[in-house]
Order: sequence, then C-alpha cells, then structure tokens
Amino acid sequence: MLAVMAERPRTPDEERSPAVRGDAPSSSTHDAIVVLLVEDDDGDALLVDDLLTDALPGARITRSRTFGEALAELDAGIDCVLLDLQLPDASGLDTVMRLREQAPAIPLIVLTGLDDAAAGVAAVDAGAQDYLVKGNVDGSQLARAIRYAIVRRQAADAQHELHLADVQAREVARLERGLAPRPLVHPDSVWIASQYRAGRNRALLGGDFFDVVETPERCVRAVVGDVCGHGPDEAAIGVCLRAAWRALTVAGVHSEQVMSALEQVLEHERELPQLFTTLCTLEIDLVHDTATMTLAGHPPPMLIDQDSVSLVPRVAGGPPIGLGEGAWSSSELKLPAGWALLLYTDGITEGRVGAGPERLGADRLQSMIAEHVAARPDWRVRPGELLAELTSRAQELNGGELTDDVAMLLIGSRSDGREAA
Repeated sequence: MLAVMAERPRTPDEERSPAVRGDAPSSSTHDAIVVLLVEDDDGDALLVDDLLTDALPGARITRSRTFGEALAELDAGIDCVLLDLQLPDASGLDTVMRLREQAPAIPLIVLTGLDDAAAGVAAVDAGAQDYLVKGNVDGSQLARAIRYAIVRRQAADAQHELHLADVQAREVARLERGLAPRPLVHPDSVWIASQYRAGRNRALLGGDFFDVVETPERCVRAVVGDVCGHGPDEAAIGVCLRAAWRALTVAGVHSEQVMSALEQVLEHERELPQLFTTLCTLEIDLVHDTATMTLAGHPPPMLIDQDSVSLVPRVAGGPPIGLGEGAWSSSELKLPAGWALLLYTDGITEGRVGAGPERLGADRLQSMIAEHVAARPDWRVRPGELLAELTSRAQELNGGELTDDVAMLLIGSRSDGREAA
C-alpha cells in the first residue's frame, strides 16, 4: 500500500470509477493522456487514481491487475504505462523486459514498493523511462514523471528515426560514390573536368553517365550517355551501361562492337521495354591529334579552339541504343593544338529560359562557353569553373534547379604546357 499517502474517503460513484475498474471512460478530451496502471493491489490503485485526479487533469487511467491483462490492453492508444514489479503472474525486471518487447514505443514507468537504488538503475537499463517508489512520490511528482516519460520517449524515437535516416543516407551516398566514375587516364595525357547533377531530389546518381579510359596505344576513349528518364530505375541502367562500357573498353573491344554489346546489356537489364539511351563516344588519338566520334541519338560535343567555340558537326551516327535498329557509323575530327572538348547531356540544354516554352539550347550553351573563355584567358588552369558557371547560369535562366539529370565531361590537351587544377 502507499502508506504515507493519505487516502480520502471515496464516494459510491468513485468506487465504481471506470478508471479504477479498467473500463473505458464515458468521455474524454481529444488530447487526454491515457495511462495504463498495472497494479494488483486495489488500495494502491485507488491512491494512484487520487494522486492523478488533481495533478493530471483529464487523464484517463485504465487498470490491469495482472501482467497478462496488461499485455492485452497494450495498443497505440496508451500514452504511458505505470508498472508494479510484483504481480500475480510476473515479477522483477523480467516484467519490464517482457513489456518492453511487447510495446517498445510506449513510455514505461516502474512504480513499486521496492526502495532500492540499484533496482531502479536496473529497471531503467531494462527499458523503463523512470523508477518511482510507492510512498515516496506525490501527485505532482507522478504527473511530472508521466509527462517527462512521454516527452523523452518521443524525443528518443525521433532521434532514432533521424539516426536511421542518416545511416541510410550515408549508405546510399557511399554506394553512389562507389558507382560514380573515376577516370582511368595517365595524369600527363589530358586534363579532365566534370560536372554531374542528378534530377532526382537528394540523389547523387541519375540516368546520365560518363567515363574516360586511356588505352595502351595512347588513345583516350570517352563516353557520355543519357538514359531516358531520371528515376532510380534509369540510374541503375546507367550504372550498368557505364560499367559495361569501361570493361569492354579496357579489354580493347572496338567501338562498333561496344555499341552492340551495350544495346544487348540495355535490352537485358531494363524493366521498361521502351527504355532507350543516347550516347556520344570519342576515341582521341593523342599521337596524331585526331578524334573518332560515334553518336547514338546524342548531341555532338563542343570544340574549344583557343578563344573560339564551335559545335562539332553531326556528320554520322545512328539511333539511340535500345531501339533495336543498330548500325552506327563514326566520323573523324582533326583536333587543333591546345584543343578542348565538352561532352554533355541534354539536361543542360533542355533547361527553360524564363516562364515560357523557350529552352536554353545548344546555341546559347555555345555562347555561354565562348563568353567564359574570352573573359578568362587562363580558364584551362581551372576548367571546373567553366562547368560550374554553365550550370549556375542554366539554373538562373530556368528559374530554379534543373529537373533533368545533367552530365558534362570536359577533356583538354596538355600540349599548351598549362596544368589544369
């Protein structure tokens, strides 16, 4: 019994109180705290009800006399459990652990006659939010403990959810970084800068992809691809195609065979039967300063020759891969001294200009590159700044973030003797 608490006489109506009997109350406020009291002693149960009547107005107290009854009462509507450790069908810390296993999210306060500090610490370690001793607590203390237990449990749950979200985000980021390309070229061959932005919110990878590999014959091979769409399925296809392209290129497979193999990979891996991918591949012969270009429904690259910028002519090519039409032809390009080539996906050129239907387009992109090159004669020292400015200006004209994936790959010759950062 709660010996030190004065028990006031109870009226006949109070003796039939649904809070003490465990029946559902006839009415309650919308935000009333619902407390499940697990107590086999009728006198202690009446005193707890008395304590909370004034200290926790509007609270609904439901009572269970045994541990088995308590387990049956647990549901999402219970805000807090007051648990005695000496019940007819359960006792000790095992009671705390079993109830916590059954209802891990419900705040739990141990209310017992055992005045033992070590037992209190053990109860909290077992999952209780607090440990109170019968006879040593008044109504305000009990009400405050209930409120604090609810708040602490909510804060702990929120912190746990944030931790899980952070862990998942870190795992996704590590996975996507691992899948992102790392150019496989000798540092003295060419300089490379890249820019990648996924159209998906809070994603690192989209359906666009790029890669660069140098072969033993002093040939740098590059690819930029655009899987139609920018969701997670398209991102997965993009990863498969980039990995397949790199493996085939490192193995020395000819470009025409690579295109056919990529189409087979796409047809096998895609979930949507009409999914296709545009590609631009380059084989840059560093010895003779020539480039062989193959376009599969993709925009041709931009060529930067000193201060002039031009769009490489679309002389040959073929359809996007995945349409089953095949047959891609290549064209050869003579590269000037100090050349630089920008390969890109249409996520940058499809950005809008203002609120109307006008798009950025290749011509405006060409002008933006020319302006940057003319304004910064030493732009090759920090070529990444060019890509950052192109993205920034495209977003400014678009009135916000670009909604499609954007991949840009800038490759330049080191024949001018300047080092790119």
